Amino acid sequence: MTRKKQFKAESKRLLDLMINSIYTNKEIFLRELLSNASDASDKLYFKSLQDTDIKISKNDLQIRVDVDTENRQLIIHDRGIGMNKEELETYLGTIAKSDSHAFKEALSDDEANPVDIIGQFGVGFYSAFMVSSKIEVISKAYGHNDAYRFESNGLDGYRISEAEREHHGTTIICTIKESTDEEDYDQFLEPFTLTSLIKTYSDYIPYPIIMKTEEDKEETINSMVPLWKRSKSDVSKEQLNDFYKEKFNDFEDPLKTIQMKVEGVPSFDALLYIPKHVPHNFYSTVYEPGLQLYSRGVFIMDRNKDLIPEHFRFVQGLVDSPDLSLNISREILQHDRQLKVISNRIERRIQRELETMMKNDRDEYEKLWTNFGSSIKYGIYSSFGMNKEKLQDLLLFNSSTTNQLTSLSEYVERMKENQEEIYFISGESIAKCEISPQAEFVRSKGYEVLYLIDEIDEFVLQVMMNYDEKNFKSVNQGDLDLIDDETKEAIEKKTESSKDLLSSLKEHLSHKVDDVKLSSRLVSHPVCLVSDEGLSFEMEKVLNALPENDETMKAQRILEINPDHELLQALNSMYEKNPDTLKDYADILYDQACLIEGLPIEDPVEFSKKIANLMIETSK
Repeated sequence: MTRKKQFKAESKRLLDLMINSIYTNKEIFLRELLSNASDASDKLYFKSLQDTDIKISKNDLQIRVDVDTENRQLIIHDRGIGMNKEELETYLGTIAKSDSHAFKEALSDDEANPVDIIGQFGVGFYSAFMVSSKIEVISKAYGHNDAYRFESNGLDGYRISEAEREHHGTTIICTIKESTDEEDYDQFLEPFTLTSLIKTYSDYIPYPIIMKTEEDKEETINSMVPLWKRSKSDVSKEQLNDFYKEKFNDFEDPLKTIQMKVEGVPSFDALLYIPKHVPHNFYSTVYEPGLQLYSRGVFIMDRNKDLIPEHFRFVQGLVDSPDLSLNISREILQHDRQLKVISNRIERRIQRELETMMKNDRDEYEKLWTNFGSSIKYGIYSSFGMNKEKLQDLLLFNSSTTNQLTSLSEYVERMKENQEEIYFISGESIAKCEISPQAEFVRSKGYEVLYLIDEIDEFVLQVMMNYDEKNFKSVNQGDLDLIDDETKEAIEKKTESSKDLLSSLKEHLSHKVDDVKLSSRLVSHPVCLVSDEGLSFEMEKVLNALPENDETMKAQRILEINPDHELLQALNSMYEKNPDTLKDYADILYDQACLIEGLPIEDPVEFSKKIANLMIETSK
């Protein structure tokens, strides 16, 4: 009878830590065991390439998964290189001692025959103890006559004894734990669950994984060759679309597919998709952006946010790299330079693809912009303009000149000679921007006005400050300086003749406005409200709508009166006859200007009364 051997003290502590802490998801154990079986097959196949006497075909290196429900056993067989007694002792009896790691180290200088081995930490095998009360390993090394059995419950050591096995390779027998109220272990004996886990985590292991399905038919569960590993000429558009719809649970083909194959340090493959419509909960905090991560075809993570910048969060897809530094559980990445390099390469590629799409396929790009433009704009705003150079040529806005969306470069191309500023106005809709008194004036001078109808638009232009050395200028902020000297002189004369009226209006409205003056920006409208430089009315509305904003933000208000409108003459006449009557008219003018600007009026009831009284007086 063989004597039970004890794990070393440090190994026992590591085993306990690994089972209870390292792995956050118990189902990972199947990925680890299948990856080990794949590694063992790789080793034998590589050995056959070095030794022509070894006649091994990749087709011979199948991996089988069997279920013995009666004995609660999950059994995994491989026809790989196997282990002798000493190797069982070394690699299973000593936790964190990895044969795969030693194998890879031995071949690290062999550039002619590079080998991808994912198991480098020697703890993956022990993850099976998360779901198993006992594990048996029966292994026969290639070229050896004797087979050996390793047996352990993961608690008080292990036994190694002689065993019988017809062929080289390894069989792992996991006796699955009984289910409890807290944990459902029975699922790991169900063919449907096992099939699903294999497809999720091990679909691209390069050897067929054979299993009996619920219909008691033997099937190859995994697809083996990843779509992204094939050459572009061998993959049809239909295959790419079908893969996207199945992998990312979409009912429509993607708007755009991007394939990347990068050689170097690090090397990686990427398959990226831009959806045709906005995913569910995309603009909520519930949505999780990120790309799926694979290492040598083995699934590692579902949503890796570090692989793609926030402004391209709408891109879905996956990255597969053999060069990333994985942590001990293969569940998360260590922070390293390679990850950042991959992320930067992906970002630049997406940017180029979008720029090309805007130039050559404008209709498709505008569909993308309608769905995901806010993400790109937020990328500029949230970085305080640091991403300006990357993203500014991807921006689109509505315009007074064209019925379609326009880019900033297209606006600049259409600018008048000697025009130094890019004019814009913010509003709730295109219709409201078009009827704005301020926009009417700028358009009348022959200038194009951008219509900003998204809440974030003005914030974006504020952090950008300029484009192509042209400053952004709101048509309802500050001085536009668009009138000639003759008009300016005429306004100054009217201001002088109306100075008492304007002073009286300003005094009465002092708690509401910072100034009252004659306007240089009104054409047909009698009055408007503008803000001084800095905080605009649109920004005021957005900031005050934020739930965390405890203080009321308020832009500086300037009431402007059209010097060429009959209203000015009427107000002057009224002021000369009875200055006291001016107060009600001042309030009405201010409230009217607020309504035009989309700002709330302080007392709607009082406003209504004053309008009614005015109607009564004019009827007498």
